[in-house]
Amino acid sequence: MSAPISLDLHADPVDLTAALVDVPSVSRDEATLADAVERALREQTTGFEIVRSGDAVLARTNRGLPTRVILAGHLDTVPIADNVPSRREGDVLYGCGTVDMKSGDAVFLHLAATVAEPTADLTLIFYDCEEIEASANGLGRIEREMPEWLRGDVAILGEPSGGYIEAGCQGTLRMRFTATGTRAHSARSWLGDNAIHKLGPLFDRLAAYTPRSVDIDGCVYREGLQAVRVGGGVAGNVVPDEAFVDVNFRFAPDRSVEQAIEHVREATDAEHLDLTVEVTDRSPGALPGLAAPAAAALVTAAGGEFRAKYGWTDVSRFSALGIPAVNYGPGDPNLAHKRDERVPVQQITDVADVLRRYLTATDAH
Repeated sequence: MSAPISLDLHADPVDLTAALVDVPSVSRDEATLADAVERALREQTTGFEIVRSGDAVLARTNRGLPTRVILAGHLDTVPIADNVPSRREGDVLYGCGTVDMKSGDAVFLHLAATVAEPTADLTLIFYDCEEIEASANGLGRIEREMPEWLRGDVAILGEPSGGYIEAGCQGTLRMRFTATGTRAHSARSWLGDNAIHKLGPLFDRLAAYTPRSVDIDGCVYREGLQAVRVGGGVAGNVVPDEAFVDVNFRFAPDRSVEQAIEHVREATDAEHLDLTVEVTDRSPGALPGLAAPAAAALVTAAGGEFRAKYGWTDVSRFSALGIPAVNYGPGDPNLAHKRDERVPVQQITDVADVLRRYLTATDAH
């Protein structure tokens, strides 16, 4: 039996990031890393209540301070692509999860062990299964089974943001447009009705679509409506009797999911297409919420710079609970999930320094 994995939370967060990367934790296989995180928190921090939920580890202080800050990050990664263990080349750290999002986790763990007197109560949530289907997301399980752990004045997710505060997030919607026809031999095509051809008008509307940009609290969100998957066809000599296209709409957080669905129907003129339409996936966006005092204090600690978050993240879950939430972590999100995933080590140091200032500022909370 191998010895338990040891993590040094007092180490430089760059070194701690490397240590986390070196423990494989692909979705649904996070137990080894969760065990190490739980053990390190129990042995190397003081003043925290620590509990386990599946392969999620939760810790919180209860000092009676006026503000509670939630620091949340997922432990899982996408499948490894010959990029574990980590390696460092100069000022860049390579490896699966360096960006998404073990560098963010490392910063949170380091601060939990080294900030002795935070000026806000802290809740830390390290959860499982973020990189796969939403129904498996550990944060959703915690929301259902332990909702008291998701109460706070601001939530900071360590998702990669290049060291910038990325506020709110886009909503995402997927709809499937399906055409049906009549199957026939392609040599006698007049006896059939080609389902694939019926998708043509939909593609024309998607290609002609002009997305909008919207400014919300100084954050500019750009929308996008795209065909992302096409299926159909039976064989090389058969007129197909069914075909479909999946459409993804990334929408600004000033739209509700219902408004987004209606917009896609209007933009595609779905009512007049000979297609059936089904919503297959939906997640609301999250408004920036930067006017909330605890969030505004974070912006100040980060030098006043912030931008909109493109893509969907779990900030949406906190926003739905009425908690302002931002993405703030090291790493370029465009490098997440890539074989050469990598993070500049200075970004890890900078994010740790900003959050240390924020958590210890006497006038921030």
